[in-house]
Amino acid sequence: METPSVTSKRVDFQVDPNSYRHLRLKIDGEVATIEIDIDEDGGIKEGYELKMNSYDLGVDIELYDITQRLRFSYPQVKVVVVTSAKEKIFCAGANIKMLAQSSHQWKVNFCKFTNETRLGIEDATTNSSQVYIAALNGVAAGGGYELALACDKILLVDDRSSAVSLPEIPLLGVLPGTGGLTRVVDKRFVRRDLADYFATKPEGVGGKKALTMKLIDELIPKATFGDDVAKYASQLASSIEKIAPSKGVEFSPLKKVIDQDLISYDYVKIVINRALRYAEITINLPDGITAPTSIEVAKGQGENFYLLALVRQLDDAILELRTNEAEIGTWVIRGKGNKDEIINFDNLILDNRSDWFANEVLHYLKRTIKRFDVTSRSLITLIEKDNLLSGSLFEIALSSDRIYHLIDTEDETSTPSFALSKMNLGPLPMGNGLTRLESRFFGDVTSLEKVQEAISKVIDGDLALSLGLVTFAPDDIDYEDEVRLCLEERAAFNPDALTGMEANNRFVGPETMETKIFARLSAWQNWIFYRPNASGEEGALRRYGSGIRGNFNKERI
Repeated sequence: METPSVTSKRVDFQVDPNSYRHLRLKIDGEVATIEIDIDEDGGIKEGYELKMNSYDLGVDIELYDITQRLRFSYPQVKVVVVTSAKEKIFCAGANIKMLAQSSHQWKVNFCKFTNETRLGIEDATTNSSQVYIAALNGVAAGGGYELALACDKILLVDDRSSAVSLPEIPLLGVLPGTGGLTRVVDKRFVRRDLADYFATKPEGVGGKKALTMKLIDELIPKATFGDDVAKYASQLASSIEKIAPSKGVEFSPLKKVIDQDLISYDYVKIVINRALRYAEITINLPDGITAPTSIEVAKGQGENFYLLALVRQLDDAILELRTNEAEIGTWVIRGKGNKDEIINFDNLILDNRSDWFANEVLHYLKRTIKRFDVTSRSLITLIEKDNLLSGSLFEIALSSDRIYHLIDTEDETSTPSFALSKMNLGPLPMGNGLTRLESRFFGDVTSLEKVQEAISKVIDGDLALSLGLVTFAPDDIDYEDEVRLCLEERAAFNPDALTGMEANNRFVGPETMETKIFARLSAWQNWIFYRPNASGEEGALRRYGSGIRGNFNKERI
């Protein structure tokens, strides 16, 4: 088997306001403003210029960092205004030259991260009382309008030239890549025939027509645009009830060490096996770390509060592996530490959900585990000695494609086990709106009820197998061989087929706007990106800007 090579240049998702090149964050009491002022020469890769406030992955990394800091460092903020520092242009969307020259994997991964950030904006509105307003002081095209669609309100300057558009289909031969089609009909309730007209009109729609079609919420005169937006934001902030301090938690850079096939943080360690294309991800709870006695003590620990620190590290680890280790197709997940202490952390958070800090930690944990759900990697969880994956952390196991539970026949006093907590019953839902237990036992009410009765009980391998909470529970004679065979088998399969199978199996039941974006829409975009009509030498995406239209194979498939 050919051994994959290490990525030559790694993408780092760690940024801070002092290192931003493209965005500016301003705080004025209960209102924050994000100004888009993209550095044309600041692309994360070479070969393109970020003209007209077009963006690439580097810009989105800054936006994600801002959304996180707003929730944790500025909890007093109620309204976030997203606007542009450039005249007559809000944002031209994803940079076309960047997309045209990028590998298929890069394009798809870029869209996935961008989608997660957009959904995070909506999550902040719903769960953190931070309402986002898009103040479009100029043209918002493609991904620029998709960013606006993620906001709760869209205000457009009335200057007779500014417009909103989704020009990807007529100009590029692809779909809007970050949920635009879905949000137009599912969130803004634009009629399907009007949505069809809008998505095939390259110049877009402006002014009163955009307002009539429900593509925007307000049309504001150019002469008073700045003052009217400020007044709108202030009035909206005054209507939002929110109890939060004026100062939150500051984030400092994560301590991360990368050494060949080892990536380590304080509580997360990753070891990469390139021959079999898997990464071992171990989550640790060191001895001596215990749940604080109160939420006030937890807040005093700030970014060092264990659950918050762990989630930040897991979040970065997922993005690190997704982006920089595309050929590492299987993630093997295990936890080491005191599982009882994780339950104590869970109870501390759940007992104080009305506190802003506990609320933010809970939803950060939710968003991070959702990243596992939508990651195109085989996820294999191992329950072994000194297992830590209980309660909220068992959600990671439930997001996995298989769970192997070791039964230790030699030392019954330290047999591997885990426990469930109230965290598994609703606070950490999947994108389909169900818990992972409801998704696991979809259509099997009897099994689900038995599992719910086992909350807070110690669950060993035999009980876990009988309850359907694990896939296999081999004894210590067969355990290593069964896991090894699974990993060897996974490395031999077609990775594209695995991605399709896993995505199909993970999401059952109801369809939501989120599952549409990550499943239906992303799957079609993945296919379209790969087709010659878009990405071939004569495809529309490759030919954009050359003056020559794409040469399409006219077969409808």
